[in-house]
Amino acid sequence: MSEDAPRELGWQAGGLHIAGLGWGQPGARPVLALHGWLDNAASFSQLGPRLIGCECVALDLTGHGRSAHRSTDATYQIWDDLPQIASVIDQLGWQEFDLLGHSRGAVIACLLGAAMPERVKRLVLLDGIGPYPAGEESADQRLRKFIDDRQRLLARELKVYDTEQEAITVRQAQDKMPPEAAALISRRNLRAGPAGFGYSWSTDPRLRGTSAVKFSQAQVEEIWRSLSMPGLLLLADPGQNYAGMREWATGVAESMPDMRVETFAGGHHFHMEAAAAEIAGRIVEFLQESVP
Repeated sequence: MSEDAPRELGWQAGGLHIAGLGWGQPGARPVLALHGWLDNAASFSQLGPRLIGCECVALDLTGHGRSAHRSTDATYQIWDDLPQIASVIDQLGWQEFDLLGHSRGAVIACLLGAAMPERVKRLVLLDGIGPYPAGEESADQRLRKFIDDRQRLLARELKVYDTEQEAITVRQAQDKMPPEAAALISRRNLRAGPAGFGYSWSTDPRLRGTSAVKFSQAQVEEIWRSLSMPGLLLLADPGQNYAGMREWATGVAESMPDMRVETFAGGHHFHMEAAAAEIAGRIVEFLQESVP
């Protein structure tokens, strides 16, 4: 096995199988990596082996990659993963660890850091920060859409692709990512079609549904203020700067006790693009900084 090749990992947590990938020497500085929406642990394939001096463990969050889907009565709220993540951390035997999150994984990382600040030494966020406060949509409208989406997505038939490459091409076009990055993520998110023919996405369709509730502005501000550990927010330029996300994220970071902001060239998956080595070097440098 080459030094860059990951180790396949797996745990049982809350009655669910959680899959993951690992890089680096077990027992080295522990780094937990959380991927973005509809991605999986393979999205850290460029960073993981470059985090010198670290043991990087990247999870397939529930409903993604090779991890289990939640039961039909369960949901995929951003806080639903926290108990399973905490269980995996305990099974790894990590009393303290660094936390790395991309996009939706960065949002979940903020929640985890707020819930257990005594265990998270440093927080690294990649083109994402959060959680996002509730918008102007009324609570009753959101609940109605949550019910409608749930019923529709549970009954949804899986799209079947004739070849693996066809599915990879679709994902590449959707997210405007390099072919190699799209292939890494897509292959871990594919399984045999329902009749054993072709390929279908293994991601749970319910991940596309509307959340039943969201945190209020006051709640998210309390979460942001609670993240007292040193933090590094790396933003992609142009990234996915929808609705001024980059400016909003920068403003949020300024409200945190110890969060610095830096920008690297690339798309939303910039940690899998040309800047991956530079980003990994910056992360290692940040993790190794002495505490004042």
